[in-house]
Amino acid sequence: MRAKGISYDTGFVHNGNRGRERFDAEVVRRELEIIRDDLHCTAVRIMGGDPERIELAAGYAADLGLEIWFSPYPLELSRDEMLALFADCAERAERLRRRGATVVFVAGAELSLMNKGFLPGDSTDERVALLSDPARVREHIGLVAAKVNAFLSDAVTVVRRSFGGQVTYAAVPLENVDWAPFDFVSLDLYRSAEIADQFAEGVKRIVAQGKPVAITEFGAAAYRGAGELGARGLETVVFDPDTRVPLRLVGDPVRDEAGQAAYVRELLEAFDAGGVDTAFVFTFALYDFPHRPEAEACDDLDLASYGIVKVLDGGSGVAFPGMPWEPKAAFAAVSDHYRA
Repeated sequence: MRAKGISYDTGFVHNGNRGRERFDAEVVRRELEIIRDDLHCTAVRIMGGDPERIELAAGYAADLGLEIWFSPYPLELSRDEMLALFADCAERAERLRRRGATVVFVAGAELSLMNKGFLPGDSTDERVALLSDPARVREHIGLVAAKVNAFLSDAVTVVRRSFGGQVTYAAVPLENVDWAPFDFVSLDLYRSAEIADQFAEGVKRIVAQGKPVAITEFGAAAYRGAGELGARGLETVVFDPDTRVPLRLVGDPVRDEAGQAAYVRELLEAFDAGGVDTAFVFTFALYDFPHRPEAEACDDLDLASYGIVKVLDGGSGVAFPGMPWEPKAAFAAVSDHYRA
C-alpha cells in the first residue's frame, strides 16, 4: 500500500452531545506521535463532528509529516447542516494544505445509515437494522443510490469552492456511489462470516475499476466472535437513545484480543494483495468505551471497542507512560505489518 493509515476519533457529535469528553491537546499530540513512530503509519484519518477538534488534531498530524484525511462525520444532520459542516471544514483543511501538508478531504461517511432522508428509519439503529433484511435492502437500493449521489454532487461542489486538494467520500457498498467527481474510490469495508470466502476477490474487483482505492474503515471489536460480525460488532452495545453514549453490553462477551489482532492482520494482508492504495484501521482509541477489568463483562465497554488500545477508566498506562490507555494485541499487529 502507498499510504498506511489508522483513523483517529476526536469525538462524534449526536444531537448536540459531543463524545470523547477528555480531549487534552497534549494527549492528542502525543497519540499522533505514537501513531507515526510506533505504529509506523504514514497517514491518519481525523474523524469527528467538531471542526475545531478536527483541525487541532490535523495540525499536529501535519507537524509530524503525516498524510491527513480530514474527515467531518455528520450524525443525524439535515442536508443543509451537512453542507454547512463541510463548508466550514473545507476552509480549515485548505489552511492546512497551504501550510504544505498533504490533505485529502473526506466529504462524510455512510450518509445513508448515519443521517435521515436516505433510508427509512428515524434513527441509526433503525436504518442499520434494515441491512439484516436483504429483501428490504433490494427494495430501497436504487432510490438510496440516487439520493446519495444527488447529495454528494452538491457536497463536492461546496467542498471544492474552498479546498484545492483531493476529495473523496467514505461509502458503504449499498450506496452505489458515482465516483466520477472524486479522486479516490473509498469504502468502509468489513469482512463478515457471510462474505469471508468472497472477500479477497471482492477487493481485487474494486481495485480493477481504475481509480486508486482507499479502505476508509475496517476492524473488529475485542470479544470472541466479533470478527465474524465485521461492521456489526456494536450490536452487543446498549446506547443511550438521546446521546448515543454506550451504557452496557448485552450477552456475556468474552475478551479475545488475539482474535481482533488476527482479523486486522488478515485484512491488511488482503488489501496489500489486492492492490489497495490506502487503508485506515478503525480505530486508534474509542474513549467512550473504557476498559473496566474488575467489572462484569457487561460493564467492560472496551470489549465492544474497535480501538487497538484499551482506554483506562482512570489512571495511566504502563507501556506508554502518561497515556490513559494500554495497547491491545492489535496494536502490535498493526505495528508489525506497517513496519514490514
